[in-house]
Amino acid sequence: MPDTRTIGSAGISSPEPDPAGDRLISAIHNAIGTAPFHPAQLREISPHDPAALRDFLTRHLPTRVTLTGTADRRLLVVENTTHARWTLADLSGQAHHTRQWPAWTHGRISPDRPESWLAEADLTAATYRRLLRPTVLLVALYHPEYFPLPRFPLAISDIARAARATLTGQVELMDMQLGLTMADITARIRETSPDIVGISATFGQHDLMIALLDDITGMPDPPLIVTGGSLTVRNEALLLERYPGLVIARGAGEPTIQDLLAHWHGDLPLEQVRGIGYRGSNQRGQTTLAIGRARHTPTVSNRQQTDIWPELDLLERTFACGGVAQLETSRGCTSSCSFCPRGHKGHWAGAAPEGLDWLLREFSGVFDRHPEVSRTLYLVDEEFIGRDAGAEARALTIADTLHRHNFAWETSCRVDQVLWPDKGRTWHRDRARLWRDLVDNGLRRCLFGVESGVTSILDRFHKETTGEQNALAIRTLSALGVPTRFTYITFDHLMSVEELRATHAFQARTDLVLKPLPHLSVEQIVDGVRDEDFVTAHTRGVPFYTAISYLLVSMECLVGAAYTRKVINAGLAGQTRPSMGRIDAVFADRRIGVLSEWAQQWVDRNFALDYTLKSLEKVLDGGPRRTVRAARQVLKQAAFDLFTTMLVMLGDTDPGPGEPDLLDLSCRTLADALLEELRPRVERAVSDVSAVLPPHRAETLQREHTRWATHDGSWRLINASDPCGT
Repeated sequence: MPDTRTIGSAGISSPEPDPAGDRLISAIHNAIGTAPFHPAQLREISPHDPAALRDFLTRHLPTRVTLTGTADRRLLVVENTTHARWTLADLSGQAHHTRQWPAWTHGRISPDRPESWLAEADLTAATYRRLLRPTVLLVALYHPEYFPLPRFPLAISDIARAARATLTGQVELMDMQLGLTMADITARIRETSPDIVGISATFGQHDLMIALLDDITGMPDPPLIVTGGSLTVRNEALLLERYPGLVIARGAGEPTIQDLLAHWHGDLPLEQVRGIGYRGSNQRGQTTLAIGRARHTPTVSNRQQTDIWPELDLLERTFACGGVAQLETSRGCTSSCSFCPRGHKGHWAGAAPEGLDWLLREFSGVFDRHPEVSRTLYLVDEEFIGRDAGAEARALTIADTLHRHNFAWETSCRVDQVLWPDKGRTWHRDRARLWRDLVDNGLRRCLFGVESGVTSILDRFHKETTGEQNALAIRTLSALGVPTRFTYITFDHLMSVEELRATHAFQARTDLVLKPLPHLSVEQIVDGVRDEDFVTAHTRGVPFYTAISYLLVSMECLVGAAYTRKVINAGLAGQTRPSMGRIDAVFADRRIGVLSEWAQQWVDRNFALDYTLKSLEKVLDGGPRRTVRAARQVLKQAAFDLFTTMLVMLGDTDPGPGEPDLLDLSCRTLADALLEELRPRVERAVSDVSAVLPPHRAETLQREHTRWATHDGSWRLINASDPCGT
């Protein structure tokens, strides 16, 4: 249902036209002859909370009623009081015959007027039960101490839409970002006894997932449990050994959840559920559970995923908790980086942009009720543009659609979407024009994973780029006026001291970030970035490290990655760490390992505060946003100062036995001293930011600053880094 309210400075204004609400009332009149509630009562229910609307109708109607379907095609099903048929109402106003009715409904739900949105049909008790069961609870895990501000949970929201599209069962979502605890989740499971529980877990959440799985599997009659996300795929063997009845989603979860709903009803054996890992046979019902070897079923490619949009149940609450809106318009990546074991994410494929209009209208309604939140959508695409035929046209269509709905937006791309040595001047001219057009259509910032400026390191990372290519791309983007941020892996286990010095030198370069040059043509910029006189005339003079999102990042040896195999073959691998789906490893040069360890401890010591500032930057515009960015630069400068001095200390340390231990003590002394120097600068920066923030935002920042400032002085790792910057 579309929103029926507008929020102004004085509160709720008079209701706007509500066609979906009118259709709902008409359908109820058709079924029982009256509507036993006032229309204004409907307006108190969020249009994106189908469970609340279903509960409201159940309380007020004298007959059975349910609500199913996705946000854009909600289907109201009401038992008639005057005869044995049921009323079917498509609240979108579209004719029933335009719906893609799932296979199970064929021969079971036949609207008598398929050309209309309002019809009647005969439903058996078994068919009505299918609309209600199974009950599904989708859970998103979260560590607030690491990530203080929430983001709209796409993972479970996408799965909810896929499940509802089947018109089977009922779906509830719980997100720990929104103030829920593990106790709340387990209490809800015990209270409602869901048939299926889906758990989304990513890096750093292994402890939460294990605690939840232990609790659920220990119940007298546990539900069918399916887990998904980057972490679970990495730890599949470990999880199936500990929980032999678990089902693990190994790819995009939408086909998996749809098949699991069919499996629950006995339509599919488990071995035909797409995209899962499991052990042996897991038959539900009266049969026994037989556990055998681990098995896999084929995953569904991204190109076969025609609908990757989310349900919006939790968007309003995300904003209420100070969070931001996320969306994806494509899946997968065009890269095969050696450090990224994300095969389960698949090859790149873009969603059809035509599906965005209705979704952005719904997003707009929620944003309108939260005018303090920047109208910015964060597109979490790993690669926004892609390489398909028509990629540029598709990117511009999406950008134009976002712009027409008055949204700014941020996303991610590969460097070769800006500069590709194998392409000629015409390609680079056209691509430069594309980037300017994207900015004109609301692109607020774009993330590029350059990962290094040293070609030998890039070769080891299989980035398929060079240091010179990265340099020219950075120049091009800045001259075009494209707001950017970059990820950069400073330390890797196989690097040499010479490569580390070259890394430091690249990060310190002041000839990469140029002034925006809107008065120049794209041809002048494409040619100029290769001309050192042009660069000297137009450089901003700021070091490149000021544009790196997180400094001092070290390589993560993730389970299953090609880079990790190189580390194993070099005899450097150690213990497996399930919490991050990674393997510990030592560095080929132990001195670099010492620097990496202290760099990571420095990152983790400041992570929560920096992440808070980064999250605040996402929800602000104008002057306040610039003030937050300036505060983050204080932390960046301190990090680079640490790097610079540690590199000098490394040069004074012999590689022989015992010397790295002395280097470790020196690094600790340095980190302690720099942290003390940093305290007053951070305090001033936080004070400046707090002065321009709304009170509730300032309170969040002050809380995190207090936590940061009152630290006990110890150094520890929190395992919060992500080499892809996602």
